[in-house]
Amino acid sequence: MAEMIGPRLYGCSNCRNHVALHDDIISKAFHGRNGRAFLFSHAMNVTVGPKEDRQLMTGLHTVADVYCGDCHEILGWKYEKAYEETQKYKEGKFILEKSKIVKENW
Repeated sequence: MAEMIGPRLYGCSNCRNHVALHDDIISKAFHGRNGRAFLFSHAMNVTVGPKEDRQLMTGLHTVADVYCGDCHEILGWKYEKAYEETQKYKEGKFILEKSKIVKENW
């Protein structure tokens, strides 16, 4: 009997709440506050904080911090607006820091 294998997920490293699907990774070549980070097209079971302008390595962006929906650990941020044309592809996308997420169901 073949085992049913579900989607590969990422969970909050603090409480294991499922926050993203592996298939939603756009890039692994990003940096967060604490090192490596992944750019995701979607995130789930998270809350988004207030918007604020931040000067990041790639220029000025309007971002909102993203928190685990269960334990409220900060996981990264959501790009709300990019001011430089070359960065517009990030709008609506999520940065989740590698140190704040763990692989689930791999």
